[in-house]
Amino acid sequence: MSRIQTRFEHLRAQGRTALIPFVTAGDPSPEVTLELMHRMVAAGADLIELGVPFSDPIADGPVIQRATERALAQGVSLRTVLGIVRRFRATDDETPVVLMGYLNPIEVMGDKAFADAARAAGMDGALIVDVPPEESHELVDAIKAQGLDLVYLLAPTSNAERIEAIAEVASGFVYYVSVKGVTGASTLDIDEVDAKLAAIRARIALPVGVGFGIRDAATAAQVARVADAVIVGSALVGRIETLAEQGHAERIPTVIGDFLAELRAAIDETDHGGRHG
Repeated sequence: MSRIQTRFEHLRAQGRTALIPFVTAGDPSPEVTLELMHRMVAAGADLIELGVPFSDPIADGPVIQRATERALAQGVSLRTVLGIVRRFRATDDETPVVLMGYLNPIEVMGDKAFADAARAAGMDGALIVDVPPEESHELVDAIKAQGLDLVYLLAPTSNAERIEAIAEVASGFVYYVSVKGVTGASTLDIDEVDAKLAAIRARIALPVGVGFGIRDAATAAQVARVADAVIVGSALVGRIETLAEQGHAERIPTVIGDFLAELRAAIDETDHGGRHG
């Protein structure tokens, strides 16, 4: 059983919703990312998504695009990201880490070489944004041969056929994009999300995490009432950007940790009195 599966089973037994933060690896530096990962876990993160910098992040909004540019300016590559995970694993062997990125850097490395390196580094899964399930068989085989999970995105526009296709190949959890558009969108209709999750769960037995549009404790609590995981990205990356621009990169782990602790408290309050209660 993978670390991701183990973590979700543990949370389910406790009646708790997972908190999954996303940050771009290497923004504003690999050292800050490593410290930040540990601080996020201490603040209540259950899994971590690490974004791999890529020159053409088509699914990401301007906030994460700029984070990618900052990381690329630091020379951060896929191998750099795996190195950060390896160092994280030196003192944390329990928190699942999912790589989130695009196919091109993996193709450069090679499917099998990537899967082997990811496993050796201590990665638990991958979400490759631009790999549809119909075209990912070689990568799926390489990743699953190493016991890693392959996470897929579902959207408000995903029909039953698409959900069925992802059910065939996904493992660990699935990521539901709660609003149409790129990352950083802000319009969140929780009733629509709830209805779509019901349609997804009718076909996929995996936990369903919900991201996009989660910007504060209130929206995190809303999502926690209907989802198995609350995924937050742009709200974190925007804070990182502000601190880096102000010359206060050393404050990033503390500020992000404090913000995640607020989300964690709101989610736990919902779990104790709402959906899981």
